[in-house]
Amino acid sequence: MRLARLTLVLTGVALSLLAVPAFAERNLVPTLDRSFDVCPDRPDEPLWMQEIPLRQAYQRVLVQDIYRAQNLEHIVESGNCDCETRFPSWDVAEAVFLERHTSDERWEMLEASDAYNRRANDVRLEAKAICETAGNW
Repeated sequence: MRLARLTLVLTGVALSLLAVPAFAERNLVPTLDRSFDVCPDRPDEPLWMQEIPLRQAYQRVLVQDIYRAQNLEHIVESGNCDCETRFPSWDVAEAVFLERHTSDERWEMLEASDAYNRRANDVRLEAKAICETAGNW
């Protein structure tokens, strides 16, 4: 009798715990709208990047990595972190991709992404300090 009652209580507790996250998730509404707390008027990625097939998403990631590395390096070089410096046009990153990487194989693009990420990470903390001072981090 005690075991049955304990089992019933534990089952009730388990079910109530499962219901809490489900209830909380119902309040989340996914959106594709872009909204940013910092520098809200960021330029959009080039259209071809937004429409790239999933199997070629590594190309989009590479351009994003180029963009991030260039921007963080430019912030550190200039000592400036206004919105135009932190989030410039995608033109320069896109040009680097087109000039240096369009004919690369997938594995070469993945290696290039890794190299750009290392470059970005090398200056990230210094860029972050500059941007925090400017209120743009």
